Amino acid sequence: MASVLAGGHSEAMPRSQPDITVPDLTGKLAVVTGASDGMGLVLATRLAAAGAALILPVRNPRKGEAAAVTIRQQAPQAEISLRSLDLSSLDSVAALGETLNREGRPIHLLINNAGVMTPPERQLTADGFELQWGTNHLGHFALVAQLMPVLRAGNARVTSQLSVTANSHAINWADLNWDRSYHGQRAYSQSKIAFGLFGLELARRSAAHGWGVTSNITHPGIAPTALLAARPELGRGKDTLSVRLIRVLSARGVLAGTVESAALSALYAATSKDANSGRFYGPSGPGQLSGPPVEQKLYSRLRDEDEARRVWEVSEELTRISF
Repeated sequence: MASVLAGGHSEAMPRSQPDITVPDLTGKLAVVTGASDGMGLVLATRLAAAGAALILPVRNPRKGEAAAVTIRQQAPQAEISLRSLDLSSLDSVAALGETLNREGRPIHLLINNAGVMTPPERQLTADGFELQWGTNHLGHFALVAQLMPVLRAGNARVTSQLSVTANSHAINWADLNWDRSYHGQRAYSQSKIAFGLFGLELARRSAAHGWGVTSNITHPGIAPTALLAARPELGRGKDTLSVRLIRVLSARGVLAGTVESAALSALYAATSKDANSGRFYGPSGPGQLSGPPVEQKLYSRLRDEDEARRVWEVSEELTRISF
């Protein structure tokens, strides 16, 4: 089943929903990718309601403006700055980094939430990478690297969103770009495994080198978002069977969560004083698919530190960006 990274909506739920208390974030600056709708919008709204100023990097300005309106309905005094970002373009990532570094405002929270999932046919980023590998992992890797000066200035906490599929398949080291044989689900898993290994390696390197940045990783379980819904730009003309099933389960309160509950793991990891660097957080319900957030045991694919170092080095080489 799909994880939730961005997009979609949940149906009205009569059942009680899990929740967490978000601390006062007045004076903090938060950056959330993928915040124009779905779970990212929930995250941004909760941060703004707690007093954080927001930078929302979006690919679609119209959706970004609509998101800002929605956030201000819950947090009328919210400070929201929309910025242009296409994670599938390293030039776009570099442009955002240059702008925010030039402005020099310290960033205190960065939630790497955006993502794409399983295009039916192999697609490429502007830089020639398989779309999921290039967007979900390499784009965010480059973003963190570009923003390091202002992240360090804010002693930032970086929270990176994975997926339950990071617990299956593996990194296809023989063909990272899926040039020879494309498998959408395996490529998606690869992007999330690599992204998780990066998040953990960032925590280790920051501690070793005194960067002052903390980094943790999360997964949201499953919920009815648009990640597997009809996405014409990805070559998916109609909703997948998986997302239709998830909607039914969510509406009945069985296994699947809601968009709101699925956001809690990243919200907790990014804001709680009890959430630590180098740790993994996710839902506590049956199968870790829904429910309140808790610290979880690392997936087997995320435990190899040599593999994490290899991911880091390959990512620097492919993006031509060094920390």
